[in-house]
Amino acid sequence: MELQAAIRGRRSIRKFRTDPVPRAVLEELLETARWAPSWGNTQPWEIHVITGEPLEAFRRANVAGMAAAEPLRTDVPMPETWPEKLKARYMGVGRSVVTSLGLTREDKEGRRRHQLNMGAVFGAPCLLIVTVPREVLVEYAMLDVGLFLQTLALAAHDRGLGTCIMASSVHYADHLRRHGQIPEERRIIMGAALGYPETEAPVNRFERQRAAVADFVRWVG
Repeated sequence: MELQAAIRGRRSIRKFRTDPVPRAVLEELLETARWAPSWGNTQPWEIHVITGEPLEAFRRANVAGMAAAEPLRTDVPMPETWPEKLKARYMGVGRSVVTSLGLTREDKEGRRRHQLNMGAVFGAPCLLIVTVPREVLVEYAMLDVGLFLQTLALAAHDRGLGTCIMASSVHYADHLRRHGQIPEERRIIMGAALGYPETEAPVNRFERQRAAVADFVRWVG
């Protein structure tokens, strides 16, 4: 696949097939992703690949925490406010998702099911959790983790797989530590659901929006 096609074609997948991803394929993706750039070539990431029964146990725990509206227990604070322009984009994609699922504003039970399905990482057969050492400056680590996940997502798309980078997968760090065997000295940054996409599902096909170049570029000189 051409690089431009991969960049433009990659999208967040919110409905996965149940087929497991072979270990050899996962290793190939990680072999590619390890070439992601990082600050000073520090490569601070460590990836915990969770599949099978450990993933099912995590799903149950994560969904239970969300259903009970438990307070978040993240290693990295979640944003509480957004600038209005960014909030509008966030709300816009949320509307696109629920519309593609056929949910109305009044369908509170349907929306709740969607939220809990998010907690179950959309049924993906694989969850990758990215961690960094606790002593690493988190602002730099977040940049490096983003670069790693982008590289992984593009490599996965190139192989016919889909990903969804999900803050909801790291809401309860204690569940991840238990079921993903993540030690306390590692700071949990972000998770990515990975698997084969249900390509015909409307939630995987709605039109995506991106800001125009003129909206975010300032030319100097």
